[in-house]
Amino acid sequence: MTPVDRDGGRIATNIMHFARVLRAAGLPIGPGKVIDAIHALEQTGLGRRDDFYWTLHAVFVNRRDQRELFDQAFHVFWRNPQILERMMSMVLPTAQLGEGEAPESDISPRIAEALTAGATPQDDVKTRETEEVEFDATLTFSQDEVLREMDFEKMTTSEIEAAKSAMRRMRLPIMEVPTRRFRADKTGARADMRATLRTALRSGGDIIPMRWRRRRQRKPPIVVLCDISGSMERYARMLLHFLHAITNDRDRVHTFLFGTRLTNVTRYLRNKDIDVALEQVTDAVVDWSGGTRIGQCLHDFNHDWSRRVLTQGAVVILITDGLDREGGEGLPKEMDRLHRSSRRLIWLNPLLRYDQFEPKSQGIRAILPHVDDFRPVHNLESLAQLTHILSDMSTGGDPALKRWQEMAA
Repeated sequence: MTPVDRDGGRIATNIMHFARVLRAAGLPIGPGKVIDAIHALEQTGLGRRDDFYWTLHAVFVNRRDQRELFDQAFHVFWRNPQILERMMSMVLPTAQLGEGEAPESDISPRIAEALTAGATPQDDVKTRETEEVEFDATLTFSQDEVLREMDFEKMTTSEIEAAKSAMRRMRLPIMEVPTRRFRADKTGARADMRATLRTALRSGGDIIPMRWRRRRQRKPPIVVLCDISGSMERYARMLLHFLHAITNDRDRVHTFLFGTRLTNVTRYLRNKDIDVALEQVTDAVVDWSGGTRIGQCLHDFNHDWSRRVLTQGAVVILITDGLDREGGEGLPKEMDRLHRSSRRLIWLNPLLRYDQFEPKSQGIRAILPHVDDFRPVHNLESLAQLTHILSDMSTGGDPALKRWQEMAA
């Protein structure tokens, strides 16, 4: 008999419950992985806690962004201090928080929600059965308003799904700008001499009816450069849903992801199915949750892509926290070129959600002098503000931006 099968298979039962917690937290785990985990433990044994941890990690974790969720869930679920003795005797109970025992403050809301899913205190049940409580909602916020102001990093699994659904409905009412081409218009302000002479030749020259034209207007291209390094990974994955929505809402939207290298994911986000699009993006990008080389990645963009996508006054949206592994090397030069090549350069930084934010890092100081707008991006409300920014093509004059630039100087 194998160690996992001894004593009625209690360890196998708890592994199944642990897998359910991970699945509720968002990890793609099915019955097949539970069976694989049990078979793997039969080979490695239960002699050491580290071996137990890494065996389950090898089976259940297949992406870098899942590591932290697994780590938190493991240490909360298997939190008994006598874990080794319990495991060896195969009588480990399912994880429960004791009376007066509060969960750690740094536990992900997704893990907390998964661990308490389906748990209903008996006192609360009796209270609901015996009392009817009426609430005065005159001065309270609706659920939608609370969700709009909630930080992406603090959302539970259900709130994340609701936020993704809201992003898919977002639209960018970007203002149209004049182009170099003209179109015929009876009320135009400029005379179309070629059309006027052509009309005069058809009438023999006796009458010369004037023809008028005006400039064509078209929405400018949008180019998004999104940081997917370790410090930005959680926000980047949420923002991909927003980028997928705007890519399918209008033409000429180009999206690039960068960490230690630059990756063009525009064609993947054009897929109508969001699940297929994100799966293709994940397969194409190899530097998720790694370091950040902002200067080198912007150099690659300016050298290889700027002439292709920065046409007709493109609006550039840079999404990064400005924390550069190379200390901002080459960043001022590349930011200056990017700024000169775009109609408007908007910097979205999740660090601005902190009231005590100061531009201290070299990367932030190198970027700030070359942007037209500096805004936070950490919740749905900040994305809604972005739509108002893009609907106004005027640049400069923002006192907050000038204050940040003065602090960075």
